[in-house]
Amino acid sequence: MADLNVLGTPLVPCSYDPLTGFFRDGCCSTHDVDHGRHVVCAQMTQAFLDFSLARGNNLTTPRPEYRFAGLKPGDRWCLCVQRWREALLAHVAPPIFLRSTHHSALQVLALEDLLAHALDSETTP
Repeated sequence: MADLNVLGTPLVPCSYDPLTGFFRDGCCSTHDVDHGRHVVCAQMTQAFLDFSLARGNNLTTPRPEYRFAGLKPGDRWCLCVQRWREALLAHVAPPIFLRSTHHSALQVLALEDLLAHALDSETTP
């Protein structure tokens, strides 16, 4: 069975450039070995990148050993669901793409919060 997004439809890739996802396959799919649950497809903002750095997760510095080029505002990235929730509570949650956010995010996040931060909409084809 194909992975589903938070809308209940097939999961759409988040980004191939930069290449994202726990499996570095462009999708925010997950597996039991993904302890961070990298399931929220978000568009990076400077406010979020600064927030993440302050929390000890530097997303801007390249790490070639992990095939990570570093992120900049505007890049799409599969975020850990708990980090997005922390950012939401701190009022710096980056916008997300519903169609590319794995349905398991709903175990932690309210669909209402995701809809409020969505760059795509449930009615977009």
